[in-house]
This record gives sequence, C-alpha cells and structure tokens, in this order.
Amino acid sequence: MIDTHSHLFAEEFAEELPAVIGRAKAAGVSKIFMPNIDDTTIGAMLGVCTAYQGYCFPMIGFHPTSVDADSLSRIHGMKKMLSDEHPFIAIGEVGMDLYWDKTYLKEQQKALDIQIQWALEYHLPLVLHCREAFPELFEVIEPYKNTGLSGIFHSFTGTLEEAGQVLEYSRFFFGINGVVTFKKSTLPEVLAHIPLERLVLETDSPYLAPVPYRGKRNESSYIKNVAVKLAEIYKMDLEDIDQITTRNALKVFKMAE
Repeated sequence: MIDTHSHLFAEEFAEELPAVIGRAKAAGVSKIFMPNIDDTTIGAMLGVCTAYQGYCFPMIGFHPTSVDADSLSRIHGMKKMLSDEHPFIAIGEVGMDLYWDKTYLKEQQKALDIQIQWALEYHLPLVLHCREAFPELFEVIEPYKNTGLSGIFHSFTGTLEEAGQVLEYSRFFFGINGVVTFKKSTLPEVLAHIPLERLVLETDSPYLAPVPYRGKRNESSYIKNVAVKLAEIYKMDLEDIDQITTRNALKVFKMAE
C-alpha cells in the first residue's frame, strides 16, 4: 500500500517517528508521500524525507489555509526550490478552503492558479485540498481541463454530483482516507459510482484517523483500515485493493516509481 498523503513531519510525531515508520512498514505500507503546508514547513518535511530516503517522498506547495493578504511573495519565494535537481514528486498541498473563513477567497484562487502553473511547467501532479469550495476551485481549474494537468483530489468527501465533475478530469484521482470508515459518512454510497481505478489511499496523518481510532492521532499504518473498508465496498479481496490503488498512485506520482 502507498500512503499518498501523510504529514509525518508534523510536531505530533516528533517524539516517536522511527516507531511510527516501523509500524507503517509492518502494516504493509511501501511508500509514504508527504504534502507540504507552506514555506515554514519545508525544512522539517525534507529532514524526514532525507532520513527515510526512498520511503518518504516530499511535495512542495502552499496550503490554502496559510493564504492571507501577504502570501504571494512567500509563494513566489518557494518556487526557487524547484530547481533542476529538486526532490519534489508533486505540487501540494494546494487548493481552496472556505470552511473557516472566506476573507481571502480571491487570494486563494490566485495562489492556486500560480501553483497550477508550476505543475504544468515542471510536469508534476497537483494535490488538491478542497473544503466548502467546489465551485470556486473549479472556476480556477476549468481553463486547464484539456491540458496535461494531473493529480489527486485529496480527502474527497463530496457529493455524487461533485464526484461526476472530478471524473470529467481524466488525469485526476480521488484520495480516500479514514472518513470512509465513519458511521455517518455518505462516501461509501458515492464510491459505488466511482471506479476503483480512479482511487488512491491516503491517511492525512495526523488527522482523520479511521474507525476504530477515530479521535486519536492518525498515522500511516492505519491506512490498512481504509483499504479494508474499500474491500468491503467494492466486494474485492484486500490484496486486489492494495495492488490497484498502488498502481494508481504510481500512475500519478511518476517520480516515486
């Protein structure tokens, strides 16, 4: 299994990262992909990826909840790290989040557009965060529909209609995490209309721990609980879920093959 979205560089793991990595390996996790938050987290992320080279892989991006009136200069500054020898396997985590605050809606859209340009320029996939912002996010990505843009709709929890919109972007996949195991989640019903060939596994550690760990700190080893739930939904063997979602992840994140 590949955990396509895990923030193991977060302070929540500082005290026991080797043990967390060990449990992930024991659970059958073959690779962990790490989305960045903003310019303040790149050092910590690269530190973990260097320590676990070949197992942990970094992305670069500026998270929408970090966007404010003065973010653009910080975002432009980050681009310097995309040199010819850069280690990043994707542009992420980027997107739009209007759940808490709509103050910087236009700035979030501008930040997303800039980072889409990076993805196209460097032929990297895009890892999209979208919370309470589907129409506003699609307003930004619609002009790129027929380009080579590819990526993941991370932590997809949308409606059937929203899933249909994503399916129209043939190079984009759905990132499925612990939310699919929650008792009141409508995601299992939506997934009945989405081919498994368009899904990848993720945890979003330390957030969104699956049942039976809900409410606790999430970690990459818990991805197995997500895979077990998908096996139930798709009426398939766990091994097949593992193989298909791993293949899907490597179709997107070509630099991590």
